[in-house]
Amino acid sequence: MATAPEARPHEGKARERQVQTIFSEIAPRYDLLNHVLSLNIDRRWRRQAVNRLEVPVDEPGVRVLDACAGTFDLALELADRPGFRGTVIASDFARPMLVEGREKLAQRPVHPVCGDTLQLPFPDGTFHRAMVAFGVRNLADVEAGFREFARILRPGGRLVILEFTTPPNRVMRGLYLFYFHRVLPLVGRMVSGHPWAYSYLPESVKEFPGPDPLADLLRVSGFSAVQWNYLTAGIAALHVAEKAGDENEAATGLEAMGSA
Repeated sequence: MATAPEARPHEGKARERQVQTIFSEIAPRYDLLNHVLSLNIDRRWRRQAVNRLEVPVDEPGVRVLDACAGTFDLALELADRPGFRGTVIASDFARPMLVEGREKLAQRPVHPVCGDTLQLPFPDGTFHRAMVAFGVRNLADVEAGFREFARILRPGGRLVILEFTTPPNRVMRGLYLFYFHRVLPLVGRMVSGHPWAYSYLPESVKEFPGPDPLADLLRVSGFSAVQWNYLTAGIAALHVAEKAGDENEAATGLEAMGSA
């Protein structure tokens, strides 16, 4: 299916502007479309991602970064866990997304920050954990984004990435590609009113590295103990990695940030 020129992912700074424009413009319908277009499977994926984060929910002072946070669904999945006593810093460079999701936060320990994942506004070693759902493939420079995650994590800190991928099974791949390239853009365009945002999504997934190359990129960016697994027959993949180093080392960034 032919797509509008704007739907094809750009490179570098043009990619940053493209992504920021898309998510700023679809923010009012973003939550609805996420759940409708994924048949609510995205909720289960987020639960699995937070499970793999292995945050000690009964330990105070744990600081978690949710990068490319959108309207806070992933951050809230963690913040609403029984016994969670830490803080989630939810960062996104599309401010309308943060504004759209603000009402969902209520009194939960989630704090929005408008910031670029390629230049996170936090000192080194600030976070015990970091997570990102469906945002890594939108980065203009994925390796630079991984290096930023390594910088802001404490040694031994865990990173969890949830991202779309292409199913390895031939039959499932055919069904998936038909849905992604034929059905999703049509429904997305009708509900969101945006002429090309939901054509960008399948194009960005098609361009994105598979799980093995992504794991290699994590390793060269300062992570160890890298592992991944497919979700829902390979529609998505869940990556888990740890920042190389001893988790008992001092993290000066925490002191620099002060208490939440």
